[in-house]
Amino acid sequence: MLTGISWMADAMEMMILSILAPQLHCEWRLPSWEVAFITSVVFIGMMLSSSLWGNISDKYGRRVGLILCMVWTLYYGLLSAFAPVYGWILILRGLVGFGLGGAPQSVTLYSEFLPSKSRGISIMLIEVFWALGAVFEVLLAMLVMPTLGWRWLLAFSTAPVVVFTALCFWLPESARYDVLAGNSDKALATLKRIAADNGTEMPKGRLIADRQDERGKIKDLLTPEYRKTTILLWLIWFSNAFAYYGLVLLTTELFQAGDICGVNTARAKVEPSCSLECSYLTFDDYKDLLWTTLAEFPGLLVTLWAMDCIGRRKSMVMCFVAFSVCILPLYACIGRTALTVFIFIARAFITGGWQAAYVYTPEVYPTVIRAVGIGTSSGFARVGALLTPFVAQVLLRSSVYLTLSVYCACSLLAAVAAWALPIETAGRALQESSQLNNNNQDTNTSSPQKASQASYGSQNGQSQGP
Repeated sequence: MLTGISWMADAMEMMILSILAPQLHCEWRLPSWEVAFITSVVFIGMMLSSSLWGNISDKYGRRVGLILCMVWTLYYGLLSAFAPVYGWILILRGLVGFGLGGAPQSVTLYSEFLPSKSRGISIMLIEVFWALGAVFEVLLAMLVMPTLGWRWLLAFSTAPVVVFTALCFWLPESARYDVLAGNSDKALATLKRIAADNGTEMPKGRLIADRQDERGKIKDLLTPEYRKTTILLWLIWFSNAFAYYGLVLLTTELFQAGDICGVNTARAKVEPSCSLECSYLTFDDYKDLLWTTLAEFPGLLVTLWAMDCIGRRKSMVMCFVAFSVCILPLYACIGRTALTVFIFIARAFITGGWQAAYVYTPEVYPTVIRAVGIGTSSGFARVGALLTPFVAQVLLRSSVYLTLSVYCACSLLAAVAAWALPIETAGRALQESSQLNNNNQDTNTSSPQKASQASYGSQNGQSQGP
């Protein structure tokens, strides 16, 4: 629940960007490139901090890293509601982004408590919190923006982080991390607590693992064993974030114009004659934005089904190709209803592709570099996210068709990268440190996963690693 709440907070802070940009464009009379930079600065902060939070989580614990980044996000999220001028909103939202760079560590922590047979579906279920956060943000904007304004929206959007901070004392540390950090007693206490909560008994045996002091090094991601996987994952995460956030920003831009033809017709009017002309989001805009945001739920369901049937890699390929296909009808002058339908379907698939990547990434790396693996992948995602506003909000003013072509090509590139991934992780147990040491440590390393899930059966004698 707590890791889900942190994920919900991340989604709300991301979704608010597409709502905040048009408002400040009008209220502060900003040109389009300055509006785009309000979005980009958040992702710059996330890009700079993602690897740092991953390193902290691998060295000092998943719980420590997640709590620190959430407290940071809460502090600067509240301060940004009081930003008096454009320069301050940039600084404070950038610092919010710096905190949000650690939010993916919630997936790291959560995944290390899950058995391999249900890990995929369980991680996908936590992604429901992301969809809930995005929907809740739109509903909140519909209520707050017409009456109280954007400052109150920024303040109210920190609600999930407030809840997380108030309850974080309950959050347990990963037993896998504690074992590798040499804290076997803490790991055992965590597993006993889990067994008690589940109303079961601990399986017989004892935890044995070699202490790993060298944890969280980025260079380990580029060893011969993981180099190809790492580079392809960085490309997938970059492309996915570029396309996902691009579609979110395009949605408000296209809805304000009415359709593609509306963007083409208004293009000469909006930028060349006066870059400060603007229009506020209307109730209909919020309503259609809500409908397209709801697409995340069927996207999760489709991806969940696909991962069980065809595996993680092919699920990503399917989603990226389907997204590109859904973008193609937007080249025509379709009406607002058809526009909403195709954006809905495209959003469902690009959401599914990203969630499949979130399932695959912690599965493919061993515990000693799992957090930094997710952190660096998230960093590349933020590079794509910080670039996409200049396509969705700036390049769109010059060429609608070039803008759509960029997103199609980027998604197809991600599909090729997903197809080229060398490892399928469906049904594969989480690795500890044996992949890096290239010895048989896994024969004397117990599995906290087995100990924490007493319902999987007791073992006589010593527990063995996955």
